[in-house]
Amino acid sequence: MQTDALLDDFAVRCFRDVADQDYIAARMSYRAGLISQFHWSGLQAVEKYLKAIFLLNRIKAKDVNHNLAKALNYVKELPFDIKLSPSSKKLLEYLDTFGRFRYLESSYYVDGPKLIELDKTIWEIRRYCRVLNYDLKLANGQTKNMFDLELERITNSEKEAPYKFRLAGGALEEILDKKDNPARKPLIWQNGFFGSATRNKVKMVIHFHSMNSPLSLHPEILDEVLNYIFLPKEVVKAYREELTKRS
Repeated sequence: MQTDALLDDFAVRCFRDVADQDYIAARMSYRAGLISQFHWSGLQAVEKYLKAIFLLNRIKAKDVNHNLAKALNYVKELPFDIKLSPSSKKLLEYLDTFGRFRYLESSYYVDGPKLIELDKTIWEIRRYCRVLNYDLKLANGQTKNMFDLELERITNSEKEAPYKFRLAGGALEEILDKKDNPARKPLIWQNGFFGSATRNKVKMVIHFHSMNSPLSLHPEILDEVLNYIFLPKEVVKAYREELTKRS
């Protein structure tokens, strides 16, 4: 039992709490127009939330790294379904496509209300970032398993204002409850999912921006670049294929 408690604490502090910070960093980056940093921080947040869920449910997922496609394969092994809206599923694909490449080794673009989509995605996934399957000791000395009731609570959260769903001891909740916390304003700025009141409308800049990677413009320098720096295998393969097409 002690080991289980320590593993749960590790999942919360090392993954969920850090993911909460990555999420706020993603919001700050988007507001500042730092799209590449938004992609990376958003990916990091989702990745860590999923890793927290896997560890809390004792799913071995050691090869996920920064690959959300791999992470979503492990979701199938969970004893419950993570309910995601169509827009959230698309955002996960978007972040998996652009978020992993931090050094402009791949071109990227942003179009549409991506911050709103991230807020919704984080809210949907984060609800599962806690121990769901546990026994509660009743006053009569008997125990009751809470798994089904916890899942029902998550389902019912979709019928209420999103901000009302809170995680006990959550880092975001602690930030929200402390009005002088410097991270609070970036968290609640135009946020329809995390805050202290219902927001039916939010207003923000909808970025339309794209950036070409130097390698996408000049893949012929690939081998010279590889003499000096490391590039992921998938990137090298893609540009070699592009060179073959052009030749």
